[in-house]
Amino acid sequence: MTGPTTGYPALDPAKIYRTYVGSNELSPFHHCYANEDTVLRIAVGRFFVHYNGVDPAEGYWAIRRDAALFDVPERPVEISGPDAVPFLERILARGIADLKEGRGRYTVACNHHGGLFMDGILFRLAENRFWYVHADGDWDTWLLAHKAGFDVTLSDPRSRVLQLQGPKSFDIVHAATEGAVDEDMGYFHSGFFTMGGQEVFVSRTGWSGELGYEIYTRGDATDCPRLWNHLMDAGAPRGMVFGSMLSMNIRRIEAGILDNGSDFDNSMTPFEAGLDRYVDLDKDGFIGREALLDSRRGNRLYGLRCNDLIPGAGNAIMRGGQQVGFVTTGARSPYLEVGIGYVRFDTPGDWPGETLIMQAANGETARCDIVELPFYDRERHLPRAKPAPAKGRPDGL
Repeated sequence: MTGPTTGYPALDPAKIYRTYVGSNELSPFHHCYANEDTVLRIAVGRFFVHYNGVDPAEGYWAIRRDAALFDVPERPVEISGPDAVPFLERILARGIADLKEGRGRYTVACNHHGGLFMDGILFRLAENRFWYVHADGDWDTWLLAHKAGFDVTLSDPRSRVLQLQGPKSFDIVHAATEGAVDEDMGYFHSGFFTMGGQEVFVSRTGWSGELGYEIYTRGDATDCPRLWNHLMDAGAPRGMVFGSMLSMNIRRIEAGILDNGSDFDNSMTPFEAGLDRYVDLDKDGFIGREALLDSRRGNRLYGLRCNDLIPGAGNAIMRGGQQVGFVTTGARSPYLEVGIGYVRFDTPGDWPGETLIMQAANGETARCDIVELPFYDRERHLPRAKPAPAKGRPDGL
């Protein structure tokens, strides 16, 4: 049985949460898009849209050709105070003291054994005020456990996040901010802007490997349905659609973007997840440094391409009749026209170039090729490119 696109697993509504449950947070944007086909999942205590009744391939092509708007569960935590910088230098494996105000930086945090505990984007809002934006994991408890001796304040800005992704995302955000977000806003730049009479935080970041922006609300100060309608008014004439995580997941796999808890966990070091470049071993004192200095090097996480089966999480990867790894995530790429996914191998090695056997849960097998990540746009020209200037004035906004 397959779902709305041939080859995708069927969705069983009985096994998915559809309503508010316990302390998990329903999005303030939920009623702007929810319908009888909406399927929700949970990350970082927040519901997000896994499927919303639209063929995932349609949302995928919107990301590639026009734009798509996503209501995502990412959650910022604010770290502020006189010791904010030394505290974050202790927590994070990548140096941040030189991060400029109005900029963001992808960073990772390790546990004391060098295990990869958290990844996210750190934004510097002011000299001693930062937001760390993460998608899952018990980050608050970790920060609280290590703040003794540091003059810092940890707080929840109660911000919800919308991702606007795709080649027309600049035209849309330019119109929605009446030109305030312009073509000079570079990759990983950020700042506060007015959208439809409301102040929001905007960054040029995203989870798609395309040109894109993230829009952060300001808790109860933001009228979320009003913001949603404003963005729809700016985006609909430019082909923007509302997208689900099924659509974004395809594109982020193509782009080699990892997901904490599924693609990697704290049993792996950053080296084993291919994230070496985000670890500054020359920086003294960060949690996990001593363990990382003594850890084995080598990547355990690679891509795979399969013509005959769509990779699924948990599929075994076999060589010579022995399992050597497993699939962490997979999908069919409409652009590449093959099944793609990630493999987490049991040991590091020079795996790219090998042809191995993938075995699905039902016993079906197929040959697959192991490749480097990402699957294309290795220099990340798409998200980094300078947008072309929007023509004319915003369309009546």
